[in-house]
Amino acid sequence: MSVSLLQEMTEKAMARNIPISVQVDLTYRCNERCVHCYLDHDDHGEMTTAEIKHLLKEMAEAGVFILTLSGGEIFLRKDFFELLEYARRDLQFCVKLKTNALLIREREAARIRDLGVESIQISIYSHRPEVHDAITLVPGSLKRSIDAARFLKSQGLRVIFANVLMTQNMADYPGVRALAAELGIESTLDPTITPMMDGDRGVLSLGVGRDELRQVFRDTSLVGDAEEFCAISTNDSNEDALENLPCSAGHTSCYVSPYGDVFPCVQFPLPTGNVRRQRFIDIWRHSDEMNDVRSIRVKDLSTCTSCTHVSSCSRCPGLAFMEGNMRGPSSQDCERSFARTGVPSANMLAKAKAKPARAAANLVQIRALPTMAGATA
Repeated sequence: MSVSLLQEMTEKAMARNIPISVQVDLTYRCNERCVHCYLDHDDHGEMTTAEIKHLLKEMAEAGVFILTLSGGEIFLRKDFFELLEYARRDLQFCVKLKTNALLIREREAARIRDLGVESIQISIYSHRPEVHDAITLVPGSLKRSIDAARFLKSQGLRVIFANVLMTQNMADYPGVRALAAELGIESTLDPTITPMMDGDRGVLSLGVGRDELRQVFRDTSLVGDAEEFCAISTNDSNEDALENLPCSAGHTSCYVSPYGDVFPCVQFPLPTGNVRRQRFIDIWRHSDEMNDVRSIRVKDLSTCTSCTHVSSCSRCPGLAFMEGNMRGPSSQDCERSFARTGVPSANMLAKAKAKPARAAANLVQIRALPTMAGATA
């Protein structure tokens, strides 16, 4: 699908309040134990096959076009191909998959091809087994994931390597990119580390430091013209920027957990309803929480409106929410802006002047709405 067509569809969806893109996590269970993963891998009553099919039908009726199936590890669902076939052949979603690919062999790759999946994103953290496997805590996982990527690529499928940048693999992202290029595969790099579902922020210590970020932001193989990429935006006084939406979460996209909870985004743990008790479209259109998220404009952001980086910041409202205020700054994104430009954010300047930070009790945990017990697939 062309970028221009997708942009046109997104603009029309925004104008009509249509959720054009939804990620559904089929399970939080996983056959890897990645050191940076924020999920609780126990099964607390996943939606059944029938419940997920009912949800997918409601999503199609609501206008959803792009369906991302993720987890956990999606291939641990015994009904995975039944759900995928229903999503593609019956409902004709544009389907994207996120997986570690450990369970994909030639047979699975051929079925994915036959069902016309748009793309398969595979988590690859290093080109070196001793680094990748130390992150996943599964010996041999790099080889199995790479073998699966080859199977999928041989079927003519679009494969993407997704790499999360952290202290353990900071030196290896060029190697992952080179491996992807050798295999004819796309690759992405993300320095975001997400707090644990129980609110524990200790995992953030895995994130790379300011100096390392600065190095990444000046890597011309990633950003092109480093001087241009790292320049301070000249549009920070533009009044139009203050009327912009801070994020697409809740506007054209949302996220559904394995237990039916609906959130604005996978990284925005504000519960807005549960599809086991409400219709998907009713949650999308009428949830007070979802509409509160939609009401926010850049001008409503505390601290950020006075920031030098207001028009260029990658601020994530979900990360800000987990710090205690979805209208507040996201510290990780403040650090990125500083590492990129060398200019501290308004939030960083305010913290430098302020008293010691409030107690961790003010931090927000991911909360799920109470759900009815359901059998697993």
